[in-house]
Amino acid sequence: MSRPLGGAARGGGGDEPRSLYRIPPFYYLHVLDQNTNVTRVEVGPSTFIRQDNEKVVFGPEKMVTVPPRHYCIVENPVLRDADEAIVTDKGGQVKLRHADQDIRLAQDPFPLYPGEVLKVPVKPLMVVKANAAVRLRAILDYTNDEDVRRVAGDEWLFEGPGTYIPRKEEEVAETVLASVILPNQALKLRARKETKDREGTDRVTGEEWLVKKVGAYLPGAYEEVVDVVNAHVLTEKKALHMRAKRTFTDDKGVTHRNGEEWLIKFSDTETHIPGVYEEVVRVIDIQTLNNRQYCVIEDPADEDGKPQLGQRKLIKGEKSFFLLPGEKLQRGIQDVFILGEDEGLILRATEAFTDAIESIQRRPGDRWMIRGPCEYVPPVEVEVAARRKAIPLDENEGIYVRDVKTGKVRSIIGKTYMLTHDEELWQKELPPAVEALIASGRDPVADRGDRSKGAPESKRDKTKVVTYRVPHNASVQIYDYKQKKARVVFGPELVMLDPDEQFTQLSLSGGKPKRPNVIKSLCLLLGPDFCTDIITIETSDHARLQLQLSYNWHFEVDRDSKEQASKLFSVPDFVGDACKAIASRVRGAVAGVQFDDFHKNSARIIRSSVFGVDEKMKVRDRFAFPANNLVITSIDIQSVEPVDQRTRDSLQKSVQLAIEITTNSQEASARHDAERLEQEAKGRLERQKITDEAEAERSRRDLLMLQAESAAVESTGQAKAEAHSRAEAAKIEGEAAVEQARLKAEASKIEAESELERLGKAREAELKYLREQNELEVTKEKEMATIETKRFEEQVSAIGQDTIRSIATSGPEMQVKLLQSLGLQTTLITDGNSPINLFNTAQGLVGNVMKRKHGEADD
Repeated sequence: MSRPLGGAARGGGGDEPRSLYRIPPFYYLHVLDQNTNVTRVEVGPSTFIRQDNEKVVFGPEKMVTVPPRHYCIVENPVLRDADEAIVTDKGGQVKLRHADQDIRLAQDPFPLYPGEVLKVPVKPLMVVKANAAVRLRAILDYTNDEDVRRVAGDEWLFEGPGTYIPRKEEEVAETVLASVILPNQALKLRARKETKDREGTDRVTGEEWLVKKVGAYLPGAYEEVVDVVNAHVLTEKKALHMRAKRTFTDDKGVTHRNGEEWLIKFSDTETHIPGVYEEVVRVIDIQTLNNRQYCVIEDPADEDGKPQLGQRKLIKGEKSFFLLPGEKLQRGIQDVFILGEDEGLILRATEAFTDAIESIQRRPGDRWMIRGPCEYVPPVEVEVAARRKAIPLDENEGIYVRDVKTGKVRSIIGKTYMLTHDEELWQKELPPAVEALIASGRDPVADRGDRSKGAPESKRDKTKVVTYRVPHNASVQIYDYKQKKARVVFGPELVMLDPDEQFTQLSLSGGKPKRPNVIKSLCLLLGPDFCTDIITIETSDHARLQLQLSYNWHFEVDRDSKEQASKLFSVPDFVGDACKAIASRVRGAVAGVQFDDFHKNSARIIRSSVFGVDEKMKVRDRFAFPANNLVITSIDIQSVEPVDQRTRDSLQKSVQLAIEITTNSQEASARHDAERLEQEAKGRLERQKITDEAEAERSRRDLLMLQAESAAVESTGQAKAEAHSRAEAAKIEGEAAVEQARLKAEASKIEAESELERLGKAREAELKYLREQNELEVTKEKEMATIETKRFEEQVSAIGQDTIRSIATSGPEMQVKLLQSLGLQTTLITDGNSPINLFNTAQGLVGNVMKRKHGEADD
């Protein structure tokens, strides 16, 4: 754009007036005539002298220079006539095209006239590369140089490669780059308004289509790139599930309705690019069945690809297939049922059909069983209700089985059994207390004194027959609620309950003193055993004592008598009943005895009160309970402690007095024994001293004798040792010399043998080398002779016998023909001493003739 005058240019010196302006080449300035108010342009090179009525309003300023391949835009350009001359008004002021623009390309430098504005400075022209374009938009109606009418708002492309020259009637909307379409790709386009694509097809606004041609694609002016669509690569194991977005006809001419679904497999095409009116629902993997698998397809498709709703189809392996749209697998791919000899299948019919295996008409709801060994694939009308396997049972194992039709429950014991189609395993429920006792695993005999919870309970399999091991010398009562009978089992025995039988639980008293319902057990120990109880008694003089008594007891029962066996469990708590009965007898007997008498005769009083006395006033040795045949055989009084404090103190004093008397008597007796032992010890000590002195004298005599013998041995032993050592040294040296000589001989022998062996191996290697070399030479000569013979034979066979014959006779025949061609009429006769070789003569003649001909040819 124009800029205001910075200041007037002076002349060459400081004495020049301000009205002098030196305008360099390609510079200009604007001069305002203040009289006419007209501004004109002065162009250099020149020297401008300003008049008094003139004023320099702009410049000097450098002219606008537009180099090649550049342009600029001038706003409000001057008006020019047909000859490109500037038009002025009557006053001489240049006329302008206001609100207009002028795009100026490469030309000579030019000034800006008053009113002109450089809107766009000089800039390079836009170079459009290959595979690119500039989308142009018309801002004015005009007709271009190719007589194409453009209306404001039209858009078109200027495609590269090329240089775009701008026009004032159009503007650059954007730069468009070509999209590269690779193999197995497509370009998805959308029409921004009605147009024709590059194939000449009419497109409406919003329409989408694909361009699949490989290479660079430049979208049109009214086309926009929506997406790059990649092809789906299909294999023999993958297929595409497609769905139509609207009704259309594909590339193969097949019409697909809106919402229709279909499959595209590898047999149809190797790659597939989804069209604009179709979508990929999912990629479907192939379903492969081996010869031991099968599957059931729900809603299978018919030959036309339409699903048959509600139907099912059975497919057996070996087979590979794709699920068509709408189809689905019922419970996936399943393995064929392979049944062994101890296996079976419970089947249920869901539809009426004819069983091909047994040729029986099956109705819906029928149940039956097939047994192995076999392979079975259920048809679509049959479902597998259960798989049964024979249950192996030992003679001490069993299971509960219930018939689902009759409801009858029975137990199977001691054999391998497979449930039929009308049977099922039945779970036997036990009372929680009985369940806990069985699961605890406590030994009734070994753990009878342990009241802890014991080992953690293990969960019982309720379908197996309940078993309980009755220990030795114990019994268990089992009650059958169906037959309303009870039976008693004596140990050692393994009890197995029938479905309607239950154990009789014992709840016995325990602890000290006895408390009810402490001991829970299933078996009753028959003894002999003991129990301990603590009771409180009161004597006739009101002394209250606490006794701890231990009773030995056992049951006397005839195991062959059911009546006596049933008596064992007639008393629910025999321990509490026996302890109460004994305690009452002891209290009654002690109540009539004073404390001193009871303290002196407590054992007799208690035993006689419990066991009673016979007619001879002798204490009996047993106390029997006829209700359950329990017998008490002995009573042990473990402790007697007064309950009253006063009684306890007096008893303690008497006990202390008795202890003191006993202690004093024991001290006197011990002192007398100590004095007697001391006198005996002194006598033994004196006797031992005399014996020791005599023994010392004998030892001293033996020592002197040994010292004398030692001196004699020492004098003779030294000389013997030196002579022996010298003999040993000489012997060792001689043996060493002999061994050294032997080793040297062996070393010489080894060296000679190794050298001889080395020489032998060297000779053998040399002989082997020479022999192999001679063999190689012989082989080489044979092969060379064979090659030479073969080459000569091939040459002879290639030339031919006639050719060889012709070559051999060609010389003499040619000489004969040459002599004949000379036409000799006379004969030369010579004697036999100097023969004339006419053949050589003829050959020389021919040679001279041939040389002469060759010379002429060279000339």
